Amino acid sequence: MRTIGITGGVGSGKTEILTYIKNRYHCRVILADQVAHQVCQSGQSCYQKLVELLGKEILNQEGEIHRGRMAEKIFQDAVLLGQVNQCIHPAVKEWITGEIHREREADKLDFLFVEAALLIEAGYTELLDELWYIYAKEAVRRARLKAARGYSDEKISHILDKQLSEEEYRAACKVVIDNSDSLQQAYEQIDRKLEEYL
Repeated sequence: MRTIGITGGVGSGKTEILTYIKNRYHCRVILADQVAHQVCQSGQSCYQKLVELLGKEILNQEGEIHRGRMAEKIFQDAVLLGQVNQCIHPAVKEWITGEIHREREADKLDFLFVEAALLIEAGYTELLDELWYIYAKEAVRRARLKAARGYSDEKISHILDKQLSEEEYRAACKVVIDNSDSLQQAYEQIDRKLEEYL
């Protein structure tokens, strides 16, 4: 089983690409975002720490962490954001490490993919066999974000400024999939690469 990390800037089309891979190959896809929700649920590793850190006002009526309330609280406070990330990111990585270990033991899959916005920054390079960078030209990404999410130019610029540069992504990743044109062209690049490994 080969483990592959999928990363790339916002609007690069990672979701569509992973959907294609999941439907076509004997693999498992782990989305770090979903794992982050999981580790924050009551009874899970981050729940108590986050409630202590942010207060009970972040909870909804069922006693679960309300993501909107948590976001409001941390995005105005860089120190708090850092503390929340220090709690969640290691817990997510630990959970994913455990799943990789389990899937290797079971030995039933050809591939295991991990998608995370901060794959490079959070040090997944040591955990995975290789990283793939889903690239799309900035103009294409901007157009996609406006069409799909209704983002303003200002909001898009703000998000892009916080992400790694194209050079940083390329330096850390073994494979680059260009998703600037049609999805079909991106799929062909993926098939060529994955068929090499099978």
